[in-house]
Amino acid sequence: MQWAQRVNTVRVIGTGVMGRGIAQLAAAAGLTVELADARPEAVSAAVDHVGQMFDKLAGKGRMTIEDAAAARDRLRPVDDSLAPAECDLVIEAVREDLQTKRELFAELEKICPPNTVFATNTSSLAVTSIATALADPSRLVGLHFFNPVPLMRLVEVIPGARTADWLPDALVELVRRLGHQPVRATDTPGFLVNHAGRGLITEALQILGEDLAAPAEIDRICRDVLGLRMGPFELMDLTALDVTHPATESIWSGYYGDPRLRPSPITRARLEAGLLGRKVGEGFYTYVDGVKQEQPEPQVPPAETRPIWSDNPELLDALEAAGVPVECGDEPSDAAVILLAPYGHSAATAALSADLPPARVCGVDPLSTEKRFTLTVHPATDPELARSAWAALAATGRAVTVVRDGAGMIAQRLLASIVNTSCFIAEQRLATPADIDTAVRLALGYPRGPLEWGQHIGPCRVLTVLRGLHSATGDPRYRPSRWLVERAELGLELTRTGTTPKDLLA
Repeated sequence: MQWAQRVNTVRVIGTGVMGRGIAQLAAAAGLTVELADARPEAVSAAVDHVGQMFDKLAGKGRMTIEDAAAARDRLRPVDDSLAPAECDLVIEAVREDLQTKRELFAELEKICPPNTVFATNTSSLAVTSIATALADPSRLVGLHFFNPVPLMRLVEVIPGARTADWLPDALVELVRRLGHQPVRATDTPGFLVNHAGRGLITEALQILGEDLAAPAEIDRICRDVLGLRMGPFELMDLTALDVTHPATESIWSGYYGDPRLRPSPITRARLEAGLLGRKVGEGFYTYVDGVKQEQPEPQVPPAETRPIWSDNPELLDALEAAGVPVECGDEPSDAAVILLAPYGHSAATAALSADLPPARVCGVDPLSTEKRFTLTVHPATDPELARSAWAALAATGRAVTVVRDGAGMIAQRLLASIVNTSCFIAEQRLATPADIDTAVRLALGYPRGPLEWGQHIGPCRVLTVLRGLHSATGDPRYRPSRWLVERAELGLELTRTGTTPKDLLA
């Protein structure tokens, strides 16, 4: 009988939000759960809390009354975290401090049988570093749950450098037994999810730092164009900058200053100013009784109706269907407003390359959707013509966000960064393509996994955006991953590893 199926008793040390969630998940799955904490008074409170959660689930019909009672009976309070343990597994969920975790596991090793497996729920500390406190580091593995544990179905399984070879597969099977989705991650800065998540956060801050758009505008584009549940600034307010910024700095320094992971001075300044987010009532947004306060979008100003010429046939079709006069010839007339939709370049650059009059040119992000257009204006744009462009786009019934023109516009830049960051993860074999997509989709709520998303948009198109940004800015943060370049040039899918030397030995 395999280890994961034999596990009967687990001790969870730490009764904070994460420890309670892990205990609830394990007890609901049929395991006996010993709850322990350095503060004995916190243990009884945690047992009561988890029991109440089972009662609520039963009240909502998500558990039977009998199952809820049985799960509650499987909760066992332990007065002393270091009381002798005969359990199969110990999961540590104490505060995120390396020395604290090391000291705990060193003491656990003295009181637990040699066959007891140790797991750390660390979200940012190296599993290998924690394991140095053990005489036998082979028994420790990372088991990173996400908050709230019962609802967030993803768990990262992270072996350290000396973790026993059999343990990761065993923990993967145990996570499945608990009803959650495991992914394998390597013991590298940010593991898998937090590393992949830097793609959106760092690029959104870069766009804000260039004053191309305001936080609310970027968030609206992320929700309505990219289909994200939350925009990056809403997300940072939710997680709080005292968590987000140190994590970003830690991952960046852990990769020795890799430019693609570079933190922003914006969040450093806001952190020092105490603008942490929702929990203090003020971040990128203000909050009243926990409710985000957001200014309404600006109304379309009065504008003269002018014909529209564009290099994007789909845009012209949408405008014509809305009754907007359009021009369909090879070149615009002198009366037309010109809407260019380039990938990877600014509308101004595209206008100069095509020898079109810059004053008559605005940009429209080709990633615009049925919900929202993104209109860009550059310094030489005629304001009257730009207002006509705004009114024409709004006539389709879609929302319109007006931002400063720039290489790659907004949605393209964010998506390219999301895809490229995960391509680097795949390139370095930090996780399999399937696990990357599964982890990001489940933990970050993206509509697609990043590699699948890049494949949907087109690897060549993503590569065009990155090369355009790199050429325009000279910033090495936009260097494309070899994983992306090879697959774009060879016509391969981003979601597949392709042939490796190991395949020759199969």
